[in-house]
Formats: sequence, C-alpha cells, structure tokens
Amino acid sequence: MRKLAFLAPLGAVLAVAAGPAMADPASINVAIGPDLQEKADELGERDVREQADRLAEVVRRALARENRLDGARIDLVLTDLRPNRPTFEQLAQRPGLDFQRSISIGGAAIEGSVTTADGEVLPVRYDWYSPSLADVRGHTTWQDADRAYERLARRLADGRYLSR
Repeated sequence: MRKLAFLAPLGAVLAVAAGPAMADPASINVAIGPDLQEKADELGERDVREQADRLAEVVRRALARENRLDGARIDLVLTDLRPNRPTFEQLAQRPGLDFQRSISIGGAAIEGSVTTADGEVLPVRYDWYSPSLADVRGHTTWQDADRAYERLARRLADGRYLSR
C-alpha cells in the first residue's frame, strides 16, 4: 500500500510537468525520381539512397525546431542530385578522377507536396545548385546538395513551398 501512496503523487507531478499533449510531428516521405534512379548507377545506389534519407532528416529537424506542419504529410521526390566531388562509384568507373582535386557544380532538385493536417494539398518545388565553380566551397561530396536540403527545409518551416 505504501508503494501506491508514493506512486500516486509522482504520477500527478509527471502529468502536470508533461503539460498539454503535443501534436503529431509531420510525416516525411522521400522517394527517388525516375530520372535520378537512372542516374543512380553512375552516382552509386548507396549514395543516392543516403541522400534521400539525409533530405528527410534535414526537413524533419527544421520542422521540429519551428513546430510547423504538425500532423502534416510531406511527400518529397528527389529529382536531381549532383555531387561536388566524385562519389566512390564515379571514382571506380573513371580512375582518372581525383577525389581531392576534381570538383564540380553540385546541388539538388526536389518536388512533391505537403498535405496539411486539415487536408489541404500544397505543391512543393525547390532546386539549388552552385552558380559557378568559383562558388563551390564544399569540401565534401554532397556539400551543395546538403545546402539545397537546408534551404528547402527553412522554406517549409516558413510556409514557402515553391521556389522562384
């Protein structure tokens, strides 16, 4: 009986500390577009899949920070992906590439939709690529693609779904 007497006040304190119920976080699904799927043999299947997962994680974090789009369903399609440095698959296919010195204009293109908690469907479209080789500051393979994900995530958190 004493155990129950101890647990009852503890339960009441935890219930008060929890506050109001949190809304469901947004559901984020990322698919790979057909054109990018064809290009996956050149870039490497694993790299492309990891980038789709990375896009979902970046969007999830940005929306969680802003508490936006709770209860929404976000369906994104990664339609294009360009690395700043050669991927392992590209290095294997073209031995003349140098992982350190070979650089290129990177970035990504994303399309999809946001279905809000009240059922409204909003289109999403965003792309970003480095404007020139002089602007490539990335020291990693997917630096500019990651920059595109971050920019899209900020736009979604701000309620801006279409680029330009």
